[in-house]
Amino acid sequence: MNSFQSPNRPNSISESEGLPGWTYFSPGLFDLELEVLFYSHWQFVCHVNEIEHPGEFVSYDIGAERGFVIRDSANRIHAFHNLCRHRGSRVVSGKRGQCNKVLVCPFHGWTYNLDGTLRGIARRDTFSEADYSNLGLKRIEFEIWNGLVFIRFKPGKQASIAEIMTRHAREIQPYGLDCMVASPKGRITDRIQANWKAVRDVDNEGYHVPQAHPALNDLYGKDYQDETMEGETNRSVGRFTPGPRKHWSVRNYLNILPENTNLPESHRNIWLYIGIFPNLVLGFYPDCVIFYQEIPKTPTLTLQRGGIFHHKNESREMKLARYLSGRIDRETSKEDSMLSIWVSEATKSSAYDKVIFSDLEKGVPSYHNLLREKLPVTKLDVEPATPQLQDLNDRMLSAVT
Repeated sequence: MNSFQSPNRPNSISESEGLPGWTYFSPGLFDLELEVLFYSHWQFVCHVNEIEHPGEFVSYDIGAERGFVIRDSANRIHAFHNLCRHRGSRVVSGKRGQCNKVLVCPFHGWTYNLDGTLRGIARRDTFSEADYSNLGLKRIEFEIWNGLVFIRFKPGKQASIAEIMTRHAREIQPYGLDCMVASPKGRITDRIQANWKAVRDVDNEGYHVPQAHPALNDLYGKDYQDETMEGETNRSVGRFTPGPRKHWSVRNYLNILPENTNLPESHRNIWLYIGIFPNLVLGFYPDCVIFYQEIPKTPTLTLQRGGIFHHKNESREMKLARYLSGRIDRETSKEDSMLSIWVSEATKSSAYDKVIFSDLEKGVPSYHNLLREKLPVTKLDVEPATPQLQDLNDRMLSAVT
């Protein structure tokens, strides 16, 4: 039987060190993470302007859950489980699209109004005479914050997005995110052969920027700061450093980028990143707002989706600058993906030991500490047996509370 330490004794993993290797490839922990972290924490789906017209929808899948958000004919937004009440088929089959006045299940043809209510049953006469009117699509909790639509598949203790982001509200308000539109060409989805936490670990610190990211280092490598997790967000700032540039994209980006007078002077020459636990980062640039988000698929496979938001009336120069910032980001993403794979691979090695952090990597242990609060089983040096893992985690949580 596995035992655990009481809260008044030192943890088996020092809070200044990384998570034990087993946490990066354990199937049992992966399932627990989906349940504890991803189903009951807010997941970003899209911008409201991506579902601007009635019938437009965007779907979102994670683990065993699948959902979509849609705008109805009265201009209201709804979030539903993507599951027909008849036999469980998907009601919408694509990542995004538009329905013509009604949702039609592709399996047997049951129909739903855009507000989720049941509209019709194919071959109704072959069913019993029971009242089926209450078999509308099942709703998902959702929240709209600054034009961004978040959903939560299951109830959880995480505060509202508005509350989580309170400390950042004044800083990001001048960017006008709520009025932006999504760039179709800016959408990306990358498959990374790594555990999702390895992807987060790489992104949560800037110590590696001078060595691993030539473009970012050329842009702001001499003035980049990571802040630790506060509540369920963290913040990082890269301030453009003066001097000649070696990298083509960086040099031309800074030459072309017009001054964004909507921003305070302090933010006209920075890239600002805000991370929202557990798996979303928003990037606020003078030319656009970007996001990237990890979607765990297996213990060693992660999808990273991303996108770009910009103002409709952007100038030609701002559009060119946005193209160049996108080039810099795509190059950086490829570099980070490789680092994530290497880090994830290492956790299975017999030579893998506890990792240590410099003061320049404080974002990683602060993120790990929040993970340990929600999943205290990750404090253990040795992986518990899978059948006992959830029960053990529950008992460790109870011991703390």
